[in-house]
Amino acid sequence: MSKASPSVTVVIPARYGSSRFPGKPLVMLDRKPMIQHVYEQAAACRLVTDVIVATDDERIKQAVEGFKGRVVMVAGDYRTGTDRVAAVARMFEGNYFVNLQGDEIPLQPDLLVDLIDPFIASGVGMGTLRRTMDATEDVQSPSVVKVVTDHAGNAIYFSRAPIPMVRDDASRRAVGGLHYIHIGLYMFRRDILLKMASLPTGRLEDAEKLEQLRALEHGIPIRVWETQHASLRVDTPEDVEPVAEKIREFEAIKRELSAMKSVPSR
Repeated sequence: MSKASPSVTVVIPARYGSSRFPGKPLVMLDRKPMIQHVYEQAAACRLVTDVIVATDDERIKQAVEGFKGRVVMVAGDYRTGTDRVAAVARMFEGNYFVNLQGDEIPLQPDLLVDLIDPFIASGVGMGTLRRTMDATEDVQSPSVVKVVTDHAGNAIYFSRAPIPMVRDDASRRAVGGLHYIHIGLYMFRRDILLKMASLPTGRLEDAEKLEQLRALEHGIPIRVWETQHASLRVDTPEDVEPVAEKIREFEAIKRELSAMKSVPSR
């Protein structure tokens, strides 16, 4: 008898009252609310057992139910998305939980595979993804989180600052193999997720406003794997139209490829 596959629950924390962009999960991107784009990509992943939106707002709840998604109300004053994911983990059984941030839109379900597959094989307690940084402006942007790792792939630090800074390069350009973007996607063993939620906010976490730093400050290792798959992020209202346009372009490419595959060969 084959061993049963472990359950992988993707939780998408979706808060209405963002200080920089209220109502962000409901912003329309190519005829769909952003939360629907994120949900559908997670649900299409072959390794995902369940997808749940965790929200504190009735408007988001109704929107998710409108596209037949699964949603739970998580009321209360939670510090971060990870703390909301932990609240869901207390409600439902499961081996592994993935925190997929509601403003991080995977363009392909395989983005999640790039984390879930090696995570389960590795036996680590917490993991995330990075992608090579191409644009030099991303090095300087505080909206783009950077990550540096050791030779084993464990995170050394995450920052909004340009890390590592190449001292002798006055242009401060992005350097391949040195500068990496951190993707807003975390995977946890259930016990590590609940432990992290029980820990006090760290000073680095509070300063950078990066929840993953709580884990590093309290000695929880974070393994980082690399992905080549693209994702889109919405931080401010100014990001909406460029992201919507990229989604339209990507969908057009997918339709063209699908049409090519459907043409019988002669």
